[in-house]
Amino acid sequence: MSDFFNRVYEFVKQVPKGKVTTYGGVARAIGAPRASRQVGWALHCNPQPGVIPCHRVVFRDGSLTDGFAFGGRDVQKAMLLNEGVAFIEEYKVDMQKHCITNK
Repeated sequence: MSDFFNRVYEFVKQVPKGKVTTYGGVARAIGAPRASRQVGWALHCNPQPGVIPCHRVVFRDGSLTDGFAFGGRDVQKAMLLNEGVAFIEEYKVDMQKHCITNK
């Protein structure tokens, strides 16, 4: 596994329940600000779905991805709702309340 993937996983493990971050937020946090697509690929390849909470990573506007690797956006939404994350539209997280890195 690459150092980049490991840095993504280590950062995403730190996102607390009830909070989300963005692909770009992860990229900036690990020192690769132009690598948001690569962050998405790393999360798609998540080797530990129960340990690395990739469901807590969303698009910068709060939208969920259609390609959530572990069951689709309905599963991702259910996981986030279970953690207390609020939505402002059917598949859009309330970023004002829940995002830790969307700057």
